[in-house]
Amino acid sequence: MMKIRAIGLNTFREAVRDKILYTLLFLALVMIGGSVLIANLTVGEYGKIVRDVGLGAISLFGLMIAVFVGIGLVYKEIERKTIYTIASKPVRRWEFVVGKYVGLVAVLATEIAIMSVAFFVTMKLTMVGFDTASVSAAIWLIFVELLVVTAIAILFGCMSTPTLSALFTIGLVVVGRLTPELKLLAEQSERPLVQWFGTMGYRLLPDLGTFNLRGAAALGAPVEWEYVGYATGYGLLWAALLLLGAAVIFAYRDFQ
Repeated sequence: MMKIRAIGLNTFREAVRDKILYTLLFLALVMIGGSVLIANLTVGEYGKIVRDVGLGAISLFGLMIAVFVGIGLVYKEIERKTIYTIASKPVRRWEFVVGKYVGLVAVLATEIAIMSVAFFVTMKLTMVGFDTASVSAAIWLIFVELLVVTAIAILFGCMSTPTLSALFTIGLVVVGRLTPELKLLAEQSERPLVQWFGTMGYRLLPDLGTFNLRGAAALGAPVEWEYVGYATGYGLLWAALLLLGAAVIFAYRDFQ
């Protein structure tokens, strides 16, 4: 446990020095603040638009941080040859992968906290009414989704180069958000091959739409805590499975 903690802490320190992290955070804060201007330029429910844009910004830039920082965590160690130093120490490869994951999750938790504070302050200053419980539940499930996406990014990062890892990760995230459409496609199509692909995609890929409560929070709908609990368990299970896959792949990878 101490080894995982040490690797995680080192990963956190390394990540917070990454310029792309501050760039994405700055853009997220600008978009959250700019949600007020966007709401003023549109015709409709002012509060709903501010809440919707703010939650969308937290989700979007959280995903970008998870993908673009996550895919390089392992590859950088290999490229800089520091992996050989780590491998020479009494550190198991799975501990290295889990430590990297824990470090990036800590970074994401910090970034989500900063963006959430900015979001709540923006709503408070602009006198936008909001239900604290529904907005908090939506932000929590955004974080749970990022746990899954981070595990996906590390999984592909253990397999390939950053460019291919980014493409694979983004592709899986897009498909993961469209899994209900895959099921619908399988049900409506008359072609057996399309039905098979749609059904397999729905059953075998993580359904990232499960974590989307942004629309309900923007409308101020009451929170169904049973659903939040289910979605949290679903996300943690997928994150664990993906991280297990990453650890197995990394354990058998040849660095020569």
